[in-house]
Amino acid sequence: MAQLLATAAQKLSIGGDAGKVVYIDEVKGSDEAGQGTQDAPFKTAIKALDFAGENAQIQVKKDEEGYKEISASALKKAKKTIVEQQRKAKKQEEQKLKQEQESKSKAENEAKALEAAKAIVLTEDASLPKAQTIKIRDAVASRGKRVKVSGWVHRLRVQGKDMMFAVLRDGSGYIQCVLTGQLCKTFDAITLTLESTITVYGVINQLPEGKTAPDGHELVVDYWTMVGKAPGGDDAFTNKISQDADPSYLLDQRHLVLRGETASAVMKARAQVIKAFRAHFAHQGYTEVTPPCMVQTQVEGGSTLFAFDYYGQQAYLTQSSQLYLETCLPALGDVFCLAESYRAEKSHTRRHLSEYTHLEAELAFISFDDLLQSLEDLICDTLDRVLADEPTRQLIEQLNPGFQRPQRPFMRMTYADAITYLKENEIKKEDGSYYQFGEDIPEAPERVMTDKIGKPIFLTRFPAEIKAFYMQKCADDRRVTESVDVLMPGVGEIVGGSMRMDNMEELIEAYKNAGIDSAPYYWYTEQRKYGTTPHGGYGLGVERFLAWLLNRYTVRECSLYPRFTGRCTP
Repeated sequence: MAQLLATAAQKLSIGGDAGKVVYIDEVKGSDEAGQGTQDAPFKTAIKALDFAGENAQIQVKKDEEGYKEISASALKKAKKTIVEQQRKAKKQEEQKLKQEQESKSKAENEAKALEAAKAIVLTEDASLPKAQTIKIRDAVASRGKRVKVSGWVHRLRVQGKDMMFAVLRDGSGYIQCVLTGQLCKTFDAITLTLESTITVYGVINQLPEGKTAPDGHELVVDYWTMVGKAPGGDDAFTNKISQDADPSYLLDQRHLVLRGETASAVMKARAQVIKAFRAHFAHQGYTEVTPPCMVQTQVEGGSTLFAFDYYGQQAYLTQSSQLYLETCLPALGDVFCLAESYRAEKSHTRRHLSEYTHLEAELAFISFDDLLQSLEDLICDTLDRVLADEPTRQLIEQLNPGFQRPQRPFMRMTYADAITYLKENEIKKEDGSYYQFGEDIPEAPERVMTDKIGKPIFLTRFPAEIKAFYMQKCADDRRVTESVDVLMPGVGEIVGGSMRMDNMEELIEAYKNAGIDSAPYYWYTEQRKYGTTPHGGYGLGVERFLAWLLNRYTVRECSLYPRFTGRCTP
């Protein structure tokens, strides 16, 4: 339209074809497809003036009465509109030209400033005390001293021409650095970007009352160097990662997401939890072992095995190290392992992974009650150890504000009681029917029940037909097993455990009932042949435990690089 008005205005100033008749139809005409004829009229008087000039004879059709000569007032209005729009267009053009000139001038000035900045070379003041190299975690203990700190620029704020604030991150903590004067005017300072790596030198001072920064202090920089500059512009870090990005995209960019405060806090808490697990077992006298991950036997059913060719033989990635742990009992006593397990479950729920960290333990000469007590001790002692570490306690408070240790003893509920609970609380199947004894309780109703109860549950005595072949049957009711699932609010099952069959004949019969060839399991079966004992164990999903502790929506957030159906990168 602007181009049309400009052209029309130009023709008004130079005239047009005198007396040329032009037709416009205000209802059916078209300024784009029209030709100014009766058969192909224009739609507006402005187009007619653009086409034929100010001397055109314009015929207007507004209704069924046909074409009539345009009224003097309508013609005057059209010409006035053209002139007014021409004035506005000229003003806009002048403003555009002015902005272009200002932008050009600004770019030239910035280019000159950058060139001038390149000439500024910083040198370390040799008269200052030698800087002590520290990690940021040691900053509080290093207040008042001249230090050297290296890290990534986590946050950046420029204040005028003579001051800038940079929060550095080195994985051990965060520290605010303040740069002033010439330190802000170098080429590297002017072009500094988030995630660039720098080394700063200076003294750490406690902040006065009323000011805030990580750990309540800041590093007053007297010298600094660039180590590695991150890109700006379209490829800047902030353009690569945003909180509202698609989850799949964020998983593609997991290597960058991990730099964020939330993801890194989860990984730090994870490390401390794993450390606490090991400390618990060491205190209890367990021996840590490292079973193989390449196996030729199954533990949890053939449908979830990852198979591969092992030098011409069929082999699998382990589903569980339990069978191997059992073989260690006669030699090492109570044992545990922290290793990866693999399940080829095509499940997209928020609590499933194809590869997960599996904490497993086996105990000899115990009863089922002993097993439950050892599980409760593990969970509670681990939490006590984790929360006793102040940095980790702060991370948990950051991620899961108000977290409270669960009260002991944990609630005990049998599978049969759970079936009754589901009926009494109207928790039904998708078809509207009630769950019956002998049926597996799926994840969704199990979580509804757990969340409604609102505290940890030891769900015990599952029917034999829905549990693994090796689980010991209860002496008082052979339909059910000495088995347990530990259920946590918000997550559901985090532990599965049981007493193991200790009678060789019963185990051989269990192989047959499960349709399993017992030959490859000879080494497992012979544990019952050469000195059997009542024994049991459990497996805890570390990512599920963390999802509960840290209030994460999905276990994927608790894995460094999660693997699940359709995801094996990066």
